[in-house]
Amino acid sequence: MSALKLHGIIPPVVTPLDQHGKIDEASLRRVIRHLIDGGVHGLFLMGSTSEVIFLNGAQRAEAIRIAVDEAAGAVPLVAGVIDPTTERCIEHAKQAKELGVQGLVVTAPFYTRTSPAETIDHFRYIQQAVDLPIIAYDIPVCVHSKLSRETLRAMYDEGLICAVKDSSGDDGNMRMLMRDFADAPDFAILTGSETTVDYALLGGAHGCVPGLGNVDPAGYVRLYALARAGDWAGARAEQERLIALFDIVFHGVPYTSPNASGVGGFKTAMQLMGIIDHRLMSKPNRLLPDAAVERVRTIVAAAGLL
Repeated sequence: MSALKLHGIIPPVVTPLDQHGKIDEASLRRVIRHLIDGGVHGLFLMGSTSEVIFLNGAQRAEAIRIAVDEAAGAVPLVAGVIDPTTERCIEHAKQAKELGVQGLVVTAPFYTRTSPAETIDHFRYIQQAVDLPIIAYDIPVCVHSKLSRETLRAMYDEGLICAVKDSSGDDGNMRMLMRDFADAPDFAILTGSETTVDYALLGGAHGCVPGLGNVDPAGYVRLYALARAGDWAGARAEQERLIALFDIVFHGVPYTSPNASGVGGFKTAMQLMGIIDHRLMSKPNRLLPDAAVERVRTIVAAAGLL
């Protein structure tokens, strides 16, 4: 049984950059404080919303160091060790453990084509090299392979993983996953969807990893508390409010990519709210155009966050 018991709202932390593209320490510290003050139950560093794949080892280390220092043990911290190859993931994992995180987040290998057996080997090699709990990250839109229910169960039964973050967009499969793990109370199922959290919690999910939680962590914490109290009408109402806020992610396309539009929407909102100084994206992702910024401003103001 894993010592890491994840539940609740665990946002994937935005990585603020300064005008030179370096980690903006002052802004990142404000982000961490904003999230903790919002009542979150954990922090996921170096995820997709963190722009992890654009960051080199030194940048990842700097962001983790700052976050661990600012959080000061208030909540559990897990770090993505996301890279195409096993050896690079092990390097990131060793670094993250040394910097003080409590768990690792691992995807299937990508770019190279791997079989389910090789994917399990990938997790096994990382777990053997670094003694920290591992959360499996199912995000086929980015890694181009899905962590099947059978693969996840095999890895759990072997003691390789303690949780899954499901960003597959396949809610039917996730519901079946909840049934598969009904006999495993120490295994956490976390949805990566910002817009179906109430449904996921009703079905048996243990929490959510919402990128939008960077903007409104308190809203997601309220949603989780309402669901845990069995107030499903209240949870639905809060979910509807957050869905309206989630509209900030759609206004960069086609000028920007979907990724830059989404994370850029979060960063733009956070800059407007005074949490971060710059909304710069990692190259080659573009900034949102001015018209999109004004649309984000209108949405954030309507949510009462300005």
